[in-house]
Amino acid sequence: MESSEAKVPVLFDTDIGSDIDDAVCLAYLLKQERCELLGITTVTGEPEKRAQLASAICMAAGRPDIPIHAGAAEPILVPQKQKHAPQAEVLPRWPHRDAFPPNTAVEFMRSVIRSRPGEVTLLAVGPLTNVGLLFAVDREVPRLLKRVVLMCGVFTNRLAGVGPLEWNAMGDPHATAVVFNAPVADLTSVGLDVTVRCTMPADECRRRLRGGVLDVVADMADVWFRGARHITFHDPLAGAVIFKPDLCEYQSGRVEVELQSARLMGMTHFDPNGEKAPHKVALEVNPEAFFEHYFAVVGG
Repeated sequence: MESSEAKVPVLFDTDIGSDIDDAVCLAYLLKQERCELLGITTVTGEPEKRAQLASAICMAAGRPDIPIHAGAAEPILVPQKQKHAPQAEVLPRWPHRDAFPPNTAVEFMRSVIRSRPGEVTLLAVGPLTNVGLLFAVDREVPRLLKRVVLMCGVFTNRLAGVGPLEWNAMGDPHATAVVFNAPVADLTSVGLDVTVRCTMPADECRRRLRGGVLDVVADMADVWFRGARHITFHDPLAGAVIFKPDLCEYQSGRVEVELQSARLMGMTHFDPNGEKAPHKVALEVNPEAFFEHYFAVVGG
């Protein structure tokens, strides 16, 4: 385990249960000694089942005390592209809480942030519906956050095979626009063009994601591997840079979100040359250093 420093209070907003990287990220947060995990909120289709999956992982980690709240099941305006949580099929095999009242996430986030002004880092790694609604309901909340860290968007064209759209940004483009337009003091986004460099083949994942909390993650990963041959550590990279920012290189600028074109809705436009530069985006990553750090924290 890497040496401990000051604790970082974190709220984790996630669409756990679709891509496996959310579960891989949650395992990291639970094992990261510097993470004071204040709560977990779930978003997109079947948010209650996603909350149950988060609960199963927390229980396996010996942390049944962490508050978990189900959030928005539908985007603000566009149709839902992610209606189901396929990894929920593992739930009968793992202890978890069952009862999660609907739509409690936004008020929970609001109360936690207001109770600790200037302290909380909000880590959001799914479509941004919960966060967008939170910022719209309480216009002061963005200023009360210490930091927002996102896995969201595409900001460079340096990597072949990465198109202009990223799942979280396009999953609720209007919420994405609300978040990037909010007066947050420190907003960092790690985009798809960077996270795709942190990929591990299925066989290596099966070998390394074992023991303790990772056993639940591995069970969920077996569902994921029916349609994939690897795991891309999108969300774990966003989580890791909270505690080890030098895993990435960054550039400041301004992010605008496309809302006019139906075909490109949710595309993130990054301008590093504008008069104002309220956002910081990742440009490069050291994949070897990331994986070394990740497994130093979680084991496996």
